[in-house]
Amino acid sequence: MMPVRMYHHHHNNNNHKHRLRRIIPRVLLAVFAIYAVSFVAYLLRHQSPHPHPHPHPAADPERDAVDVAGGGGGGGGAVDRVRVEAPSSQKPWPRLPSFLPWTSASVRPPPPPKHSCEGYFGNGFSRRVDVLPARGGGGGGGWFRCHHSETLRSSICEGGRLRLDPGLIAMSRGGEPLDQVMGRAEEEELPKYEPGALQVEAAAAAAKRTGPLVEAGFLDAYVPTGGIGMHTMRSLLDSGRVVPPGELHCSQWVEEPTLLVTRFEYANLFHTITDWYSAYVSSRVTDLPNRPNVVFVDGHCKAQLEQTWEALFSNVTYVKNFSGPVCFRHAILSPLGYETALFKGLSESFSCEGASAESLREKPDHQKTARLSEFGEMILASFDLLRDDILSSKTSNGLNVLFVRREDYLAHPRHSGKVESRLSNEKEVYDAIEGWAKGQKCKINVINGLFAHMNMKEQLRAIQEASVVIGAHGAGLTHLVSATPDTKVLEIISSMYRRPHFALISHWKSLKYHAINLPGSYARVADVISELSNILKGLGC
Repeated sequence: MMPVRMYHHHHNNNNHKHRLRRIIPRVLLAVFAIYAVSFVAYLLRHQSPHPHPHPHPAADPERDAVDVAGGGGGGGGAVDRVRVEAPSSQKPWPRLPSFLPWTSASVRPPPPPKHSCEGYFGNGFSRRVDVLPARGGGGGGGWFRCHHSETLRSSICEGGRLRLDPGLIAMSRGGEPLDQVMGRAEEEELPKYEPGALQVEAAAAAAKRTGPLVEAGFLDAYVPTGGIGMHTMRSLLDSGRVVPPGELHCSQWVEEPTLLVTRFEYANLFHTITDWYSAYVSSRVTDLPNRPNVVFVDGHCKAQLEQTWEALFSNVTYVKNFSGPVCFRHAILSPLGYETALFKGLSESFSCEGASAESLREKPDHQKTARLSEFGEMILASFDLLRDDILSSKTSNGLNVLFVRREDYLAHPRHSGKVESRLSNEKEVYDAIEGWAKGQKCKINVINGLFAHMNMKEQLRAIQEASVVIGAHGAGLTHLVSATPDTKVLEIISSMYRRPHFALISHWKSLKYHAINLPGSYARVADVISELSNILKGLGC
């Protein structure tokens, strides 16, 4: 029987092999057909028969191309270029509940009226002035333009294939530890430009366009001094030169959008927030797809607030850190913080009140704004503190009363380390509030806001979780830009500091604001507790 079994087994193997030889080609053909159909379907789904309605505002034939020879374009020589989008390493914009569209180079709704609330808060840089137009058709070269706001009498300028030469900027290096530069004069830290410190490459089609980038008449019209003694952005533009194609010699190229920022009172929170806001507005008006890099065009030493620059934006460095002339595919000149609504509101009267973004989406009103709330959310999001449930959770463990304190700390090279007292009996007032709170029926948590010894995330969390913010007039109260809409404010104002900074911020944020105006700098404890008690009663305590 064994031979019979062997015969059948051999016969079956032959039949099986024969069937496989017929089936395998058919299977392969079917798989190929499936892949072919899938590929065609993919192409049909992803083809774009019409151009995108809103191309990137800075798009020009050269800016978004990638060099495939020539070491990234250094030296400005001819290179082969291909239209390949490189993935961005920059931080994406976070989702902001109060975000509203900005009038920008690619989004052109009707601009807000001159001197409107929206105009003051930066949504009015609507007049575009092409200084060096971009050249299409593969002509290459640089470009430069400014977006002017008639309301703020200021401009945001941007350009492509632009060079900045640190060797032609006279100032200190910047970024040093504070203890190494004590006593250094402020004049040493602010930039003074030699001609050609800023250069923009002309397009091949406009090779004859060389010489000054802008004329004095342009500066007077679009970048006026406006009472600013040393207008560094105007000086930088005045140093600008247009150079022929191939003459933009660079030691390094920065491929991604970069803000050029000059700071003045860089160690003061109020003034730094004006710089942050100006940089944020500049990014939105120029329609940047991601958070830009920042280059400080100043020589200030390193300060605590630099931590927040690094959180808000993608990368931060000092211009003197570059070893030689540095070129940018896309650079944006951010206006001075003095030219924002936060600062102009101290001397100019304009009608503006805070409102929720939701209400403005339903019923736009140019005399109302949610821009400061949007910006406050941007700061919180940069520290991963933006929470949807904050309003419902902040009172779950009682009401937080945040007392923002003024304390001694060393701020900058010209600082003694002693802060000027705005409330002569601050400790007495704080201790009295803390003792009073312990005797109340509802739970009141008095938070000791020693901001000079807290990192930025701790400061922001304290502001975010506060039901009431109380304090003497001082820069720490500028954190109100990040307060939640239900926060109440109590400012204790000495007779020497009757300034509207925080009343205005509260108004622009639609926060309920209270003030105790002192005849001097001494506050009666009973008066402070009485006012605080009335505020807390309104919160159900």
